[in-house]
Amino acid sequence: QVQLVESGGGLVQAGESLRLSCAASVSSFNAMGWYRQGPVKPRELVAKITSNGSRNYADSVKGRFTISRDNAKNTVYLQMNSLKTEDTAVYYCNANNGIRVYWGKGTLVTVSS
Repeated sequence: QVQLVESGGGLVQAGESLRLSCAASVSSFNAMGWYRQGPVKPRELVAKITSNGSRNYADSVKGRFTISRDNAKNTVYLQMNSLKTEDTAVYYCNANNGIRVYWGKGTLVTVSS
């Protein structure tokens, strides 16, 4: 059974940083990424990275967030700098092996002003 386990969420003040991690129980994902869902908002893509290192970011996080991947550890990271209150959300890890899409249970990030 494929599992994605997120960690690294928490409460920070605006302007501070956090790093999220997502460890997968298996390898061979074409793409891994992070989505988030804020209060009364739909789930949205934050960033994703393919197996060859190609990255995509939401416009709202470009220049502040960096996604990276350690294929040897089956882990994807999201470095979040200069956090804003509007970044407050549950962040979900996502992995796609070309057949199915898998989701983690989410980790809460709260940014206070």
